[in-house]
Amino acid sequence: MPFKPTEDELSDRNRGSLLVEIQPFVVITNDDIILLDTGLGLMDENGQFQLYKNLREHGINASEITKVIMSHLHKDHAGGLINPFTKHLSFENATYFVQKQELDYALEVGSSSYNADMLELLQTADNIIFSEDEKGTIAEGITYQVTGAHSKYHRVIWIKEGEGTLFFGADDAPQLSQMKTRFAAKYDYDGKKAMQLREQWLEEGKAWDFLFYHDIKTPVKKFGAEAGA
Repeated sequence: MPFKPTEDELSDRNRGSLLVEIQPFVVITNDDIILLDTGLGLMDENGQFQLYKNLREHGINASEITKVIMSHLHKDHAGGLINPFTKHLSFENATYFVQKQELDYALEVGSSSYNADMLELLQTADNIIFSEDEKGTIAEGITYQVTGAHSKYHRVIWIKEGEGTLFFGADDAPQLSQMKTRFAAKYDYDGKKAMQLREQWLEEGKAWDFLFYHDIKTPVKKFGAEAGA
């Protein structure tokens, strides 16, 4: 359930519950308004779709999103793919980009990490482009690579424009703290690989802006001279 810092106490939550910070990213380029992953798909206390509300509060209407790029399809990243009122894709004017093997795997394994009923709707949607290669180009300046680290077909995204590069590692690189420690998560499909990739990206990405999906305290970080320290 959502946690309200001004009202809720962690000690009041059910035993074993986890507090997870979640933040999809909007990236505005010269050509697009891009959404990277879609959050949990929650409704607020007034019955509003939280993702739409968050966008409006930053001056963006859902109809203005041109691309929705998914790193993987776990519930906490793909919950906002479908509008809970219309049961259609939440951003009908956008083109969605999804790794085909990730969707096939999600529907095949029946894991609780995926919402299979919702994901089945992706199979018949008109405005989805499925990628099947291990690495490739989504559009000019936007590339991806399948890592198979956090999930079997998880992928990471680079967005380059001018001299700048944004790197979205999603759950391969979810928090600043994980970039600075040798941490292999048991919940990852291949935790050792994820750890090694973070070390690699930290070295390669000294000029990148890293986007951290599960870190609201430090959502964006450029390491520069810190990298490798």
